[in-house]
Amino acid sequence: MKKKLLRLQQKKKRKLNILKTILGIDEVGRGPWAGPLVVGVCVLKEPIEGLTDSKKLSPKRREILAAEIHEKAFCGLGWVSAEELDKIGLSTSLRKACKLAVKEIQESGAEFNEIIIDGTINFLSDTALAPYVQVLPKADFLIPEVSAASIIAKVARDNYMTEEVAKKYPEYGFEKHVGYGTALHKAAIEKYGVCPEHRRSFKPIAKALGIDAHENSNSTKVRGDKGE
Repeated sequence: MKKKLLRLQQKKKRKLNILKTILGIDEVGRGPWAGPLVVGVCVLKEPIEGLTDSKKLSPKRREILAAEIHEKAFCGLGWVSAEELDKIGLSTSLRKACKLAVKEIQESGAEFNEIIIDGTINFLSDTALAPYVQVLPKADFLIPEVSAASIIAKVARDNYMTEEVAKKYPEYGFEKHVGYGTALHKAAIEKYGVCPEHRRSFKPIAKALGIDAHENSNSTKVRGDKGE
């Protein structure tokens, strides 16, 4: 009797564990004036200490955690370049980057049956995964899997901006602002103009070029002066 009860309890525990296999999703780079949009996705294989919203961590701590996440989780990244973002718009870019990231993690063999996306928009609403999605504001702070996704996306994008873009276009100081709309970035644009990594559909860049950002009919939204 006791053995049968133990087997039932173990079976129930395994079932609960399966039901709680979460795929966490978060984006980085929605608001910058330059550089790519990146979406990160994660399924944790085991608990990781110290996970939280990537914005609350120092760069060094993010790097350490990102390395641990890649060891202890299934991870995927979806990228949309500044050039493509200008062509298809921010909303479509977010959906595309999310789908690319999810495809990558599916190809890795990760299994999940619950998806939590940070924020209020379901970027997978037009896919077969839509019924499994829950959108949650501040999920990057509340849900470990989403925190992990936030961290790997932030580290990947920052490294691209500081190691590749900053070296290619040193006059802009990308290693300091990674594309966000700071005073330093604004001054560099005023002095040197824009480079291929700048988002021409964003109001500050369009203004620097002397064009109307709304002329890009494929761009669904024009961002203001503040990065998110």
